[in-house]
Amino acid sequence: MKTLTITRPDDWHTHVRNGALLKTVLPHTAKQFARAIIMPNLKPPVTTVAQALIYQDEILQALPADMDFTPLMTLYLTGKTSEADIKLAAESDAVVAFKLYPAGATTNSDAGVANITAIFPALSALEKYNLPLLIHGEVTDEHCDIFDRERLFIETHLNTIVKNFPALRIVLEHVTTSEAVQFVKATAKTVAATITPQHLLFNRNALLAGGIRPHFYCLPILKREQHRLALVAAATSGNPKFFLGTDSAPHLSSLKETACGCAGCYSAHAAIELYAEVFERADALDKLEGFASFYGADFYRLPRNTTTITLEKQTWTVPSIYGDAEHSITPLKAGETLSWRLR
Repeated sequence: MKTLTITRPDDWHTHVRNGALLKTVLPHTAKQFARAIIMPNLKPPVTTVAQALIYQDEILQALPADMDFTPLMTLYLTGKTSEADIKLAAESDAVVAFKLYPAGATTNSDAGVANITAIFPALSALEKYNLPLLIHGEVTDEHCDIFDRERLFIETHLNTIVKNFPALRIVLEHVTTSEAVQFVKATAKTVAATITPQHLLFNRNALLAGGIRPHFYCLPILKREQHRLALVAAATSGNPKFFLGTDSAPHLSSLKETACGCAGCYSAHAAIELYAEVFERADALDKLEGFASFYGADFYRLPRNTTTITLEKQTWTVPSIYGDAEHSITPLKAGETLSWRLR
């Protein structure tokens, strides 16, 4: 196959930051995706519709004039989120979901939820107003092994949430384990999951074997090979409960390459090409369009895109950095060769 044309995809989980980083990374997302779910974990977090509208405008102002892209805004769920806040979000054309970060789970999650049970009234309101809940599914108990955090979140919290709010649409973001795959497959159609390119391409050896490689450090952390294989099987299965969400997370290279580096892999520069490599290796390129272009839109009850993109079978080398000397970002697979390229 020399070319592959698919319906223009969407990214159902990404970080574009703000300020100088926003201007650097936004064109990468907009060149391939028609829409993207924008994460709200800025400093300070985006917790109100008014803040979301300001952030949306900043994104649109940073968008190059020749690009057509729609940012889909989310609000950061906290212990103080009220039913009135949720009703206002449901009435907004800009906000499409709320994001649950367990406190301390990942970048800028300090304002997140420390007690899951305490937010049950907010979850009831989300169910009432038919707004999806997007979950970073990890426990943050300091005594829990970091490789077990996702599995224990499912066992400890997610089962209870699904049982108590059966009509609530839930996206378990960036799943990383076979247990998460099995949970999503076995649960009601109200539960879906996004899968990132890094968790499809790499296992934890990429992070740790031969030295610590900080640009593979993300949360949830890369897992064993058996889990990567389970994710590939889910993504390429044609099951509509699994769809594309890059979790592309830009950090300055200097903040990654330090004694206590930031969590996050930057993949927006070549997201659809990276996914194409995974699907090609699995002999499932015919399933890429559903995963990338259809299933997420259907779950969010949004229309599917009507335009297309074309990938060419063409080798190219990923730049070592994006941005300038002051604001440089090291991308996933920096300096390596990819076999597909967006035309």
